[in-house]
Amino acid sequence: MWKIALGFAVFAALAIYILSQGGDIDMGGEKHGGDATHTEEPAAVPPASAAHDVK
Repeated sequence: MWKIALGFAVFAALAIYILSQGGDIDMGGEKHGGDATHTEEPAAVPPASAAHDVK
């Protein structure tokens, strides 16, 4: 039984250490509406004329 408690304590300490080193981590769950912010830039789409100019 003590091995389970020790394993849990080690795992919890490791998880807390990793989360503290991660920077800006939001543990608030899903965001909807005005709270949702998407920081990735959209992929660049080439103009349609460039795709048809290939010979």
